[in-house]
Amino acid sequence: MGLQQDFLIPNKEELSHAYDRYKPELMDTVTKIENRLKNMLKVNSAPSFKSRVKGFNSYYRKLLRIKPETLGKQDLPVLTDMIGIRIICAFLEDLSVVEKQIVDNFEIVEIERKGADRTFSEFGYESTHILINIPDELKNENILPAGLVCELQIRTILQDAWAEVEHELVYKSEFSPFDLPLKRKLASMNASLSLADIIFQEIRDYQNKLNKELDQRRFSFYDMADKLSDEKIEEKYDIKSVQPAGAIASVSPYVQGTIDDMILDAIQAHNRGQLDRAIEIYTKIINAEPAPNDIVLAVIYKHRGMAFFAKSEFESALNDFKSSVEHDPKNFRSYYYIGIVYSVMNEEQKALEFFDKSLELNCYQAHVYYRKALSLFHMDDYSAAMLNLAKAKDLGLDNQECQTLRVNLLKKLKMD
Repeated sequence: MGLQQDFLIPNKEELSHAYDRYKPELMDTVTKIENRLKNMLKVNSAPSFKSRVKGFNSYYRKLLRIKPETLGKQDLPVLTDMIGIRIICAFLEDLSVVEKQIVDNFEIVEIERKGADRTFSEFGYESTHILINIPDELKNENILPAGLVCELQIRTILQDAWAEVEHELVYKSEFSPFDLPLKRKLASMNASLSLADIIFQEIRDYQNKLNKELDQRRFSFYDMADKLSDEKIEEKYDIKSVQPAGAIASVSPYVQGTIDDMILDAIQAHNRGQLDRAIEIYTKIINAEPAPNDIVLAVIYKHRGMAFFAKSEFESALNDFKSSVEHDPKNFRSYYYIGIVYSVMNEEQKALEFFDKSLELNCYQAHVYYRKALSLFHMDDYSAAMLNLAKAKDLGLDNQECQTLRVNLLKKLKMD
């Protein structure tokens, strides 16, 4: 007596015809979902996307293996991965951000974290797989097989690279590496890539922390420069009124480490008003043996110049900003800062010279045009000041300071 067949073997030719009828609709649907994801996802490092419709031969082989409940009940039985989109992120932190935004914007069928249950000695890729229902408006726009879902895979660049290579080595080859030494090598490679992802994320976290401190320090510098400029306009210049705030908290004492550690320590001290402490650390970096390269020195001189500026030691700030451009002649911000110091010191002609040098290197600096307008205002060149103020506005800068300067310029022009 023969074995009883427990499922219907689908007619391959009929399925192929049905697949061909649906394929354009499937391709259109996955493209529209990908475009929606591109417009919807807000991630610091923009992810890349790979979308695909499962090829018929792969679809048929999996159909025989999976035996879905819809087999024999519809012209094209659906599989969960018939259409799919891979979202490839730069950093580990991006994975949860992308996942949350998908959950918030689509109807979720299932979330699976591939590889999460493996031990440290096992190899295999990690990936988050999310099944979403097809949005209703796309169902109305396309003729789709009943029950169709879209599989979204979220991976880092390194996770994706590992998955691609593993697929070639393990799943597409007749020989799979069952030999223990080969399995160990694969596990070692997987561990190395996982460690690389972790290290990349640690570097990213450090950069984010440093950039936050840099933004705060740069804002303080501009804020003080704005106050000094306002006082010049109002003829109430009083340097004592803009002294930096005192220290509010002690930063960790410097322990011998990398230049990056010292820079972060100095910037934190700077932001907390511990200017002498910041200057001391910047000076240690400048005098280090062996000497830092020109790019590092340009950055450190620029930072130390800001600390001197915050102490109202304008000559020292000016010297440091000039040293910064000597080490990096393309450092347009240091030219800008030189101009600001000259303006504060009432040397407006020299200020204009360095504002122009900064703009020669980067002509899209709205704040530099505003500073030029201020200097020209103080030099009684009101028409030229108005032109530069207009350029600042064209580049998107039209804050309260700009509007106040515009009012003052209009008053002067009417008087003339």
